[in-house]
Amino acid sequence: MTEVYIVRHCEAQGNVKRIFQGVTDLDISETGAKQLEYLAERFKNIKVDKIYASPLKRAFKTAQAIANVTGGEVVKDERFTELNGGVLEGRLFKQVFEEDPVLADTWDNHPQDFAPLGGEKMRDAYERIYDAVLDIAKKNKGKTVAIASHGGAIRCFACRLLYGDITRLKDTAWSDNTGITLVRFDDDFNPQLIFYNDSFHVPKQYLPKRNRLSSFIGEKS
Repeated sequence: MTEVYIVRHCEAQGNVKRIFQGVTDLDISETGAKQLEYLAERFKNIKVDKIYASPLKRAFKTAQAIANVTGGEVVKDERFTELNGGVLEGRLFKQVFEEDPVLADTWDNHPQDFAPLGGEKMRDAYERIYDAVLDIAKKNKGKTVAIASHGGAIRCFACRLLYGDITRLKDTAWSDNTGITLVRFDDDFNPQLIFYNDSFHVPKQYLPKRNRLSSFIGEKS
């Protein structure tokens, strides 16, 4: 068996400010730093052979927290970055959706069709993240790997494994910050989703819940 732990990055400034972070490289928040302490504790007794990460700060620092307790270096891999929001990058979700109700409806109800101008289509991200994880599994056959990535990308990957149909993306829950997903690949590299978005290592006070519906983005938690 080949095991792949996929971890969503810790809370970053974009999560706090509720902006479209995408590939905007914002640093982690104070809460994010606390989340990483608990994530590291979670990985203390897990033997990890290789660690990969999106090169964006929030994901790389998440991977580094794992590496600090498991040993080894973090390999940056652009394939694990978040969906590029194009013209939406760095803008408040609330402002974007108020200006464009059609876009808001797509984000909420038809996310598979989300294709921001100048950015990456959701359908392309759906293929990208699956191909990247499969490639890493094949390069590390029989080993245990950890990957630090992003909410949108991980959601696409989970949708692929759960439903095999991108039109079910709306039905796929988002992963919490530092939420862990475990996938096992057999010798023929068929994936089995063992668990998705396991965040029990983080105390509730360090795991803020925010409604992701566009109509509520910008409101208080």
